[in-house]
Amino acid sequence: MPTTRLTTAQALIKFLKNQYVERDGRENRFFEGAWGIFGHGNIAGLGQALQEHPDFPYYLCRNEQGAVHIAAGFAKARNRKATFACTTSIGPGATNMVTGAALATVNRLPVLLLPGDIFARRNVAPVLQQIESEFSQDVSANDAFKAVSRYWDRIYRPDQLISSLPEAMRVLTSPAQTGAVTLALPQDVQAEAGDYPAEMFEKRVWRIPRPEPERELVTRAAEWIREAKRPFIIAGGGVLYSEATDALARFAASTGIPVGETQAGKGSLPFDHPQSLGGTGVSGTPGANIAARQADLVIAIGTRLADFTTQSKTAFQHPAVRFISINVAEMDAFKQAALPVVADARAAVERLAEALPSYRVPAEYGREIAQAKDRWEKETDRIFGLRHGPPLSQGEVIGAVNHAARPQDIVVCAAGSLPGDLLKLWRTRQPGGYHLEYGYSCMGYEIGGGLGVKMADASRDVWVMVGDGSFLMMPMEIVSAIQEGYKLNIVLVDNRGFGSIGGLSKYVGSGGFGTDFRYRNPQSGQNDGGDLPVDFVKIAEGLGARTVRATTHDELTAALAAMRSSDRTSVVVVQVDKHAQVGNYESWWDVPVSEVSTIGSIREARQRYDEEVRKERHYVSPDAGLKPGAPYAPARGSN
Repeated sequence: MPTTRLTTAQALIKFLKNQYVERDGRENRFFEGAWGIFGHGNIAGLGQALQEHPDFPYYLCRNEQGAVHIAAGFAKARNRKATFACTTSIGPGATNMVTGAALATVNRLPVLLLPGDIFARRNVAPVLQQIESEFSQDVSANDAFKAVSRYWDRIYRPDQLISSLPEAMRVLTSPAQTGAVTLALPQDVQAEAGDYPAEMFEKRVWRIPRPEPERELVTRAAEWIREAKRPFIIAGGGVLYSEATDALARFAASTGIPVGETQAGKGSLPFDHPQSLGGTGVSGTPGANIAARQADLVIAIGTRLADFTTQSKTAFQHPAVRFISINVAEMDAFKQAALPVVADARAAVERLAEALPSYRVPAEYGREIAQAKDRWEKETDRIFGLRHGPPLSQGEVIGAVNHAARPQDIVVCAAGSLPGDLLKLWRTRQPGGYHLEYGYSCMGYEIGGGLGVKMADASRDVWVMVGDGSFLMMPMEIVSAIQEGYKLNIVLVDNRGFGSIGGLSKYVGSGGFGTDFRYRNPQSGQNDGGDLPVDFVKIAEGLGARTVRATTHDELTAALAAMRSSDRTSVVVVQVDKHAQVGNYESWWDVPVSEVSTIGSIREARQRYDEEVRKERHYVSPDAGLKPGAPYAPARGSN
């Protein structure tokens, strides 16, 4: 068998650049290059290998966590059919990526992490930045990746790549198992040479499958839908990843079943589709949340059914509620004691449509959905039309950005109060136009993730909406965007602190404690003094972005128009009134409150909590024990 003598790092890069994926007859290269920062743990190994392969470009980030955010944003925007590798030195460079790895794994996004590691031959140990253990010499900081990776390996010998790399690719390209993959690379092994079979570096195409649902399960699911009086669909990220948006739109239109969307699934239907009720769950619209509460059948498509979607298991209160869960991942399909349809979302929806050629929801239910949708559109118009302040309301800002964006543009966000308001208010018109990282809700994702989204499709403008607290955590990838010539439109919403947690703190009786950006007050001993004079315009300008401050609605509108026509990354800083918040509609979230307290407002919050937590339900049987269509009465306890 012909062999090629290469270093471990050279063989790795040569392999990666020849990996392709294919779905539905469309083929593309899987890795678009590598992001990272060089240090002593990777500069001579992976660094030299990347230098020898200019057709596998290396991109310099400003923070290793930011590199993973870029790769994750890119992979999400490409529907998981392409990604980047991320390389770091050993020690802090590697552990900086742990948060990004968790984000990718929680959100089921493929990223390949290549952290440098301690010497495999050990004779020079302890090396710089090595964490030592008195119980083992086989421990390094990279062991921290095990808990947040879908596949993890440490390469001690050059020939181990031959078996490890195909396993890494199997996981990365699996719709059901994908997430962060970590290959820890001891710095001496990176530079060691080995003999590799020539076939290892030939082009390989990994087919992304569309698993078909079992016929019997489709038949049973169709029976449940026919029996239901108030069915409700929850569309998750799997709808977008499987490119099932058209199939879902046809199915919802033909059956009349209303659709609520998760953060990952928003955009599964255009906002003006007759069956679209918008966001569902803790940050949902009233129409979607009432429909969920009264549903006797919930059809979950491509969603993990996390607590924000289920409102901490209080969202579905019909005593006879049943669940059908369509998911390519078996772990998710079995949640809520659902009828588990383990399949590709598009394939399953198409089979269901074939099995229900003449089904239509009851006429009265259809009228309720239309009325709820109309009421919410009017409420959204009202919020967008507010002329509060200055400072403006956050809802006004979202409305201005939504108006400035073209139908094909993309809004990017991740954490704080913005995601909840965006889920309710943003009018998505095309698939992929709403890009929220909310599985991990990672502060600091927005700008790096936005850069990855822009790199995935440079023809679509990217509007990054980021709060002041999240911006301060990781603004530096603005420099990377400017370095690579990718234009981002960044809207920095300044509410002088952590608005989302501040509001939650007040709800649980703590009055916003520790959530404002203020000086320490020597009289109280707390951070409740004057406002901190943080100048976000100067920060953004210092990073190279064109930056303006907008105080009024007219100034904001003008700034957004200028950003849209600009050829480089721009930032508009707009202060908002943190007290002028968009409300919560028909929803609750379980955040435990202290059972005893010396503070009266906390004791009151605990009383409210005790009342609400009783609504949480356990779902342990695929049949609630009552006949479908039984009279509905709100349930207060567990079933």
